[in-house]
Amino acid sequence: MKKGLRMLGLCCLCAAAVSACVSCGETATESKFGFIFLHDENSSYDKNFIEAAKAACEKKGVTAVMKTGVEEGAACYDAAADLVDQGVKAVFADSFGHESYMIQAAKEFTNVEFCHATGVKAHTEGLDNYHNAFASIYEGRYIAGVAAGMKLNEMIANNEITASEAVMGYVGAFPYAEVVSGYTSFFLGARSVCSSVTMNVRYTNSWYSVTEEASAATALIENDNAVLISQHADSQGAPGVCESKGVPNVFYNGSNLESSPKTYLTASRINWEPYFEYMIDSVLAGTTMASDWTGTLDSGSVEVYELNSAIAASGTQAAMDTAKSNLESGKIHVFDTDTFTVGGEKITSYKADIDDAGDYQGETEVIKDGYFHESEYRSAPAFDLRIDGITEITK
Repeated sequence: MKKGLRMLGLCCLCAAAVSACVSCGETATESKFGFIFLHDENSSYDKNFIEAAKAACEKKGVTAVMKTGVEEGAACYDAAADLVDQGVKAVFADSFGHESYMIQAAKEFTNVEFCHATGVKAHTEGLDNYHNAFASIYEGRYIAGVAAGMKLNEMIANNEITASEAVMGYVGAFPYAEVVSGYTSFFLGARSVCSSVTMNVRYTNSWYSVTEEASAATALIENDNAVLISQHADSQGAPGVCESKGVPNVFYNGSNLESSPKTYLTASRINWEPYFEYMIDSVLAGTTMASDWTGTLDSGSVEVYELNSAIAASGTQAAMDTAKSNLESGKIHVFDTDTFTVGGEKITSYKADIDDAGDYQGETEVIKDGYFHESEYRSAPAFDLRIDGITEITK
């Protein structure tokens, strides 16, 4: 272990400037689990993880040792090594760019389990103590998209917009498969009830930037004629613009009902408590963890928040409930190839870059039985098709 990092006899609150324990007074035999977060609770993304970690550890009677503000670089390895020196039984990291450093730590500290959200390499690395996890959030975004589509239908019926003006905007962090999968599923949910909808996407090239997200939302509304906004970015930048301009907003990873009461419609999120409980139970019992774990609607890992009844269209909850039921039963699939085209053509075969070998070449056939099998060959999203009806604006 790294010299100089072990803090014998000290509460873990004192172990590092960015560390914090859920509780103090631990004994030498108490089970501790380490968590590495890209940002702190000001980021809706990280806040969602932090709250889930606290809840799961409290429920299981173990201590959470948390590090926030850990950049996607060598700082992640240092944080992991420090957590190992503090005696944790497992280390979890929450951001895509943490992966290579988590793998480095897993290879060095083979007696500790390393778990990573959104990563893609566990199934190819083949390490017994390294694991990826994600959830079928595309289903949650699809359901939230239904709420958006119902709102557009109401705006059309009320002559606020024409059918051709049913334009949504989407603030995306990066043009990665995770973001593309999310915005496409949101769009397909909206189009399942509003056939004329189109959508424009602007990227911020940052997971968390209030300024960039606000700027992207403003451009989507003022330049691209968006009448409803959603996002895959982690600040209040876009919702703040929507509230000031009176534009309906579908949020991610939390409810904005209090902060944006006039425009917040609903939100979706991954609930990480089920995975953290699975991680803790597996480690304490000494059972083998899946190299790729995918949470679902059924497992409670994918959630859609309450509707804002003050602005939601009539019948929205029933439409969302129907979509959820049909997804859970397998009656419908988010990426049904009968529901979208690419370049005017139906997609009947597609090889996705599941193994992510660095060559950016697809090697795994992911379309069968009439739909793209997202999060089945690995937990992290792989859907990166650019479908008709959605325009990425790069200028």
